[in-house]
Amino acid sequence: MFEPRLLALALQARTAAAPSEEFPLWKLGLFLVLGLFLLVFLVIVLRYANLWVRSVTTNAGIGPFDMFAMSLRKVNPSTILDAKIMLVQARIEAITTRDIEAHLLAGGRVQKVVQALISANRAGIDLDFRTAAGIDLAGRDVLEAVKTSVTPKVIDCPNPASGKNEIAAVAKDGIQVLAKARVTVRTNIKRLVGGAGEETIIARVGEGIVSTIGSKESHKDVLENPDSISKNVLAKGLDAGTAFEIVSIDIADVDIGVNIGARLQADQAEADKRVAQARAEQRRAMAVAAEQEFKATVQENRAKVVLAEAEIPMAMAAALKSGNLGVMDLYRLRNIESDTRMRQAISGPGEAAEQQS
Repeated sequence: MFEPRLLALALQARTAAAPSEEFPLWKLGLFLVLGLFLLVFLVIVLRYANLWVRSVTTNAGIGPFDMFAMSLRKVNPSTILDAKIMLVQARIEAITTRDIEAHLLAGGRVQKVVQALISANRAGIDLDFRTAAGIDLAGRDVLEAVKTSVTPKVIDCPNPASGKNEIAAVAKDGIQVLAKARVTVRTNIKRLVGGAGEETIIARVGEGIVSTIGSKESHKDVLENPDSISKNVLAKGLDAGTAFEIVSIDIADVDIGVNIGARLQADQAEADKRVAQARAEQRRAMAVAAEQEFKATVQENRAKVVLAEAEIPMAMAAALKSGNLGVMDLYRLRNIESDTRMRQAISGPGEAAEQQS
């Protein structure tokens, strides 16, 4: 009957002997921070788990927190990882992730730059990341430049897109020669930024072909040695200041055009004929004007003769009155006039008119 009482007393004594303990708040806060950190870590790891696995298996060296930081900087982690994996697999380790990310943020085309670097490395071309990035940011296709540097490119001269298929030039004998060339060029990486493009190469080659054909004495010289055109043009160093290096210039086709010299001579003869006709017409007009002047002078002189003849009867009357002319003298004059008119009538109207004139 004393056991319940003794049990209660024992419990009471034990409770009094044990000190009162409360759970600390700092431990609670620590647990919350650790839990939050673990949650964030799990979210980041789960979000970039696929990319992280690829990075680990390829030794790219990009962790999940680096990918998270890229996302905060509005950079696509997948693009950076792909570029880094390509560089690592190609044994190009001097380029850091920061360099790739900086080029992407600057608006560059990372994939083309990386592919260009790998192609240049495989081909033994000296091309660093800074130069490739500068070429890409300048608007040039750096991958195409590397490919053209490895495999030369053929350019048609003239460019068919311009609507011309042949370059027309005239030799010294006046015969037109039509030529078509193919220029093999290779990209010069060092002069790619700031260097002239294909249009300059085409223009310079066309100018060289025209000047070379124009210096030939005859078009036959061009037909006999078309390679002399390419040699002369190639010797002028037409690739100076351009982004290309001319490997060779080949004359693909040479044709004979029209006879420009004969056409010019015919045009000149036609022009001379027109000038001569104009001068002849001028002389004819001057002759007609002079003839009209002579006719006017003749008419004036005839009028003077008529006036003088009108004064003869008056002079004769005055001579008769003064006694200087006798009646017999007057009759003799009349007879002479009658005899003269009779002879004129006998000789014919043409001769009479001629004598009167």
